[in-house]
Amino acid sequence: MFASRQLISLPRRAFSTSIAANATKVAVLGAAGGIGQPLSLILKQSTLIDHLSLYDIVNTPGVAADLSHINTPSKVTGHVPENDGLKEALSDANVVVIPAGVPRKPGMTRDDLFTTNASIVRDLAAAAAQHCPDAHILVVSNPVNSTVPIVSEVFKKAGVYNPRKIFGVSTLDVVRASRFVYEIRKDFDPSTPISVIGGHSGTTIIPILSRVKTSQKLTQEEVEAVTHRIQFGGDEVVKAKAGAGSATLSMAHAGARFALDLLNATVTGKSGIVTPAFVSLEADPEGGKIVKGESDNCDFFAANIEFGVEGVKKINPVGEISGFERKLLDEAIPQLKTNIKRGVDFVNA
Repeated sequence: MFASRQLISLPRRAFSTSIAANATKVAVLGAAGGIGQPLSLILKQSTLIDHLSLYDIVNTPGVAADLSHINTPSKVTGHVPENDGLKEALSDANVVVIPAGVPRKPGMTRDDLFTTNASIVRDLAAAAAQHCPDAHILVVSNPVNSTVPIVSEVFKKAGVYNPRKIFGVSTLDVVRASRFVYEIRKDFDPSTPISVIGGHSGTTIIPILSRVKTSQKLTQEEVEAVTHRIQFGGDEVVKAKAGAGSATLSMAHAGARFALDLLNATVTGKSGIVTPAFVSLEADPEGGKIVKGESDNCDFFAANIEFGVEGVKKINPVGEISGFERKLLDEAIPQLKTNIKRGVDFVNA
C-alpha cells in the first residue's frame, strides 16, 4: 500500500514551456477552500502533473497566481463561474478532485453536511460528466458514503458511468489509524498502513487492528479506544478549532496522497499500488465477495484497491477479521446501506 510515499520526489519528466496535447491535467473543484488550497499546494510539487486547474466560486485566480510561482513545471490556472469557468477548468481533465463543500462545525456529523454538500457535488459531477466524462473522479466532499453514490448516479444518467473511475477518498482513516496506533506503541512504524474497511463516516469506519504487528499486542481495551478515536477523529479537530473549521490539512495530505498514487499508476504505468478507497463493487465484478455474507447487498464499500491504468484494477478481499471487527461490520452495514440509498435517492428524486 501507498507506494508513492514521497509527494515531492516523484519521477521527473522533461520540462516544457507549453502544455502538450497528451499532457496530464488535474482539476481541483473547491480549490480556494480549507482543503483545496493545501491540497493544490501539494499537487503543484508533483512533476506528474502538467496542468493544475483550480476552480471555486471565488478567489481561485489569486490562489492560482500564488501557486504558479512555485518552481515546478506544471502550469496553474484559476477559474470562477463567470465566462464558463467550470467548463474551462474541467475540459480535457484526466483527474478531478472534489473537496468542495461546507466544513463541519462543532456538534455536526458528516451526515449533517448532506443537505448542502449533496447539491454541490451533484452539480459538479454533472459538469464533469459533460466536460471530462473519461476522467478519474476523486470525491473528498463529505459525507462520502452518500456523495460517491451521488456522483455515480449522475454519471449513469449522463450515460458515461465507469465504476472503475469514481473513488471516495477514505485515506484519512488509514492515516489516522497508523498515527494513533504509533502513539501507544512506539515500536510501530507510523508510515505502515492499517487496513480500514466499511465506509467513511463514524461507526461505518472499521479499522482492522487485529493485524497490527507490534512487540506487545494491543489489548482489547486499547483496540476499542483506538477504534473509537479513528472513527471520530475528525471531532477532535473540529473541537480544537473551536468552530473555525474541520480537518483540512490532514485531509489535504490524504487526498493528495491518493491522487498521486493514482497518477503513478495511470501516468507512469507503475503496478502494485494498493490504497484504500470507497468504491462501487461493480468496479471489480470478478473480485467476488469482499466480506463473505456481509457486503452482498452493499453496492459501495471501502476496501483496499489496486490501481491499474484505467483506475480500479482489483478490489482486495478483506480476509480474516476478529470477532470484535465482525461485530462492528454487522452494525455498520445497515447504516452504510442507508447512507448509499440516501445519495441515490437524492439524484433520482
